[in-house]
Amino acid sequence: MKKLLYCAITLFVASSCSDGGRGELIGASGRPIWYSPDPYGMLYIPAGGYTMGQSDQDVPFVQYSRSKTVSIQAFFIDQTEISNNEYRQFVYWVRDSIARRILGEEAPDEFLTVTLDDELEEKDQEDWTLNWRGRLYWDDPDYSPLLAEMFLPESERFYQRKEIDTRKLLFEYYWVDLQEAARKGRPLVKKLSNTEYENDDEHRSEMKNPDMPFPMESGMPQGRDLDLGFRNSKGQNNAIRGHEDRSRFIIHEIINVYPDTLTWIHDFTYSYNEPMSNMYFWHPAYDDYPVVGVTWQQANAFNVWRTQLLNSWRNKQWDSYVQDFRLPTESEWEYAARGGLDLSPYPWGGPYIRNSRGCFLGNFKPMRGRYMEDGGFHTVKVTSYHPNDYGLYCMAGNVAEWCSTAYDESVYEFAHDINTEYKYNALDHDPPSMKRKVIRGGSWKDIGYYLQTGSRSYEYQDSAKSYVGYRSVMTYLGRGGPNRMGDI
Repeated sequence: MKKLLYCAITLFVASSCSDGGRGELIGASGRPIWYSPDPYGMLYIPAGGYTMGQSDQDVPFVQYSRSKTVSIQAFFIDQTEISNNEYRQFVYWVRDSIARRILGEEAPDEFLTVTLDDELEEKDQEDWTLNWRGRLYWDDPDYSPLLAEMFLPESERFYQRKEIDTRKLLFEYYWVDLQEAARKGRPLVKKLSNTEYENDDEHRSEMKNPDMPFPMESGMPQGRDLDLGFRNSKGQNNAIRGHEDRSRFIIHEIINVYPDTLTWIHDFTYSYNEPMSNMYFWHPAYDDYPVVGVTWQQANAFNVWRTQLLNSWRNKQWDSYVQDFRLPTESEWEYAARGGLDLSPYPWGGPYIRNSRGCFLGNFKPMRGRYMEDGGFHTVKVTSYHPNDYGLYCMAGNVAEWCSTAYDESVYEFAHDINTEYKYNALDHDPPSMKRKVIRGGSWKDIGYYLQTGSRSYEYQDSAKSYVGYRSVMTYLGRGGPNRMGDI
């Protein structure tokens, strides 16, 4: 009887949702017309195909000079590498959010905003969000004692300078492991932290068969899959796979966001680079220079923050969300770097690394170590040199750039030819070879070979280097052909 009642209610609801159309299929009503915005500082790269890989001779004994025809979906990409000043906005946001949370405990009406029922008399910390409207005065005598914990202790200060303790600039964020959620076999369940369960020596553990007795003493959450189908009177089951506990695919991260400014020293033995460590990230002279000393994980955290920053603003304007910012895949990066010149070895074409007047076209290590011959000793401004035909600056030289792709010498052999990509989320106990991430474009300290659009290299995801930066991309919403008007 209950099933019949449920079916009757379902049919009634379906019939009552009709809003005209004379019984015809007209689509859901109230849907807004979508016009894709151009993210600030990004350029549109149309969908297309190209020949991925080396178009020139390989260096000796590398043995992965291959080529592969691939197709890439349309996307936006930053016109320049992320600069020090752009990354500093992220650092300042983390710093100010921590300060406002501290001050919100003493003055919630000024630094916090109620997000739940206003009639509740007692509020928990989770019932509030940060209020960003009021200006934060760090020297205010009423609040500066409360913020003292954010500064270096006196025993660690240099000439009594009152400076922020960068070790406390921790960013808490979440991301969804869609690769794991889409797995059709026996999914993996992420285990909780050691503070909640004992013997948690692995980040994840294989999910137990739901039909078998579940060992509750193991301390693992039971993440079963659901059968969302229904067996009809003929015995047929239109089963659809679903997940009972989707929280196991939501990955919680906390990371320090401040760049490693000491990379300038520990990257080069017997070299004097202390002035760069002292000044490069924070001094206004380097605001428009590419940020370095950022790990692969920090770059991902930056993109999560950038996504929430934009989508939160769009939500307040009653606009639809847009795609997430992220690191480019290796195939996307090379496609953008070529600028529509499919078989050219450099972003500007080629085959030479100088123009007709003998001037170098990128910032790298020319002439056996005469670094200043190309106009830059270390890094240069992110808008230096001429852009490629897509309008992108410094796709060759200046700093190498992180890609989302995990490094594997044979990736061209097994990767798909649609949006070619290979991902692997390395765990702490994985060997170093599994923590390699692709970097592309070459840097100010590299020879000309690494400036070629098809040259591949890698760094470890938990390492920060003075010659590695990054830029963000966003997948385009729509067909994404050469003429974007076709999507409107």
